[in-house]
Amino acid sequence: MAANVTNIIRRLRFDAGEMTQQALADRVNVSRQTIVALEAGKYVPSLLLAFRIAEVFGRRVDEVFIHEPEAPDPE
Repeated sequence: MAANVTNIIRRLRFDAGEMTQQALADRVNVSRQTIVALEAGKYVPSLLLAFRIAEVFGRRVDEVFIHEPEAPDPE
């Protein structure tokens, strides 16, 4: 189960001239399946991978990956 982390990788790829998942994967040295899992919200990247992806798009990590805290359990 992935933590409450979303991302805008798909939109950033589109805005970058419709960059393919494979092209992004090659630039950050992971498999295309890793990019697929990230975009689907099924995988939370390591900090290093998050920085690499953000750098590809000239963004800060917190602009690409958004942490949404869990709501506290009502008592």
